[in-house]
Amino acid sequence: MLLACDVGNTNIVFALMEGAQARTRWRIATDARRTADEYAVWLMQLFALEGLDFTAVTKMIVSTVVPRARHNLTVLGEKYFGGTPLFAGEEPVGYGIRADVDEPGSLGADRAVNMVAAHDAWQGDQIIIDFGTATTFDVIDFAGTYKGGIIAPGINLSLDALVSAAAKLPRIAIESPGDDRSVIGRNTESQMQIGVFWGYVAMIEGLVARLKAEIGRPARIVATGGLAVLFDECTEIFDHIDVDLTLRGLSILAERTDITAR
Repeated sequence: MLLACDVGNTNIVFALMEGAQARTRWRIATDARRTADEYAVWLMQLFALEGLDFTAVTKMIVSTVVPRARHNLTVLGEKYFGGTPLFAGEEPVGYGIRADVDEPGSLGADRAVNMVAAHDAWQGDQIIIDFGTATTFDVIDFAGTYKGGIIAPGINLSLDALVSAAAKLPRIAIESPGDDRSVIGRNTESQMQIGVFWGYVAMIEGLVARLKAEIGRPARIVATGGLAVLFDECTEIFDHIDVDLTLRGLSILAERTDITAR
């Protein structure tokens, strides 16, 4: 069984994959100091709670944007799963996509893996929006070539910056406005909620409109990341929501590596 590991700046997601489907997934805060043994103890307990066999993992693949986390995850694979993990974007795990940008080597592993999964699932030009610590917009054409994109502060970063810079503003939770679509706030908290939430929706819709105009052809909008479902309630721009897009991309890369090695 494949253990896929998506290491982001805020959280790490571990998932057991059956083909391109996540059988189960677990999330832990990213901490580059966390040792292989700590990961193993945590995972063993979760496997037991799910009634799963820890020794059933035969392969591990990692996508990481946190270089300092690499060593301990390598030790985890070697010590507890019997082999060195595969790392997306590093030999022998090439992405198989062409990057038509100024600095191809600077493309984040998570973004590249998302594009692998999206191009495998759908045809045509696509805009992939990943709601993480940062919100990224990636454009791939009908041939699967990465054409470039956008990096914007994630909504939580935007809220943190607002609260930290304004002493009298309270910390609020980011949540859907539900049936209340008014953008005239009646108190400080509602005004902040409107500014952060609806301001972010306006940014997403505005940037997607500009991207589509620049592409000049119909483009499919694919959203992923934990907050994608939240925003889907308040905009109609998404064609597909796939919270497991990165995990599916990792599974595809692991399978391709198996085929190449035969």
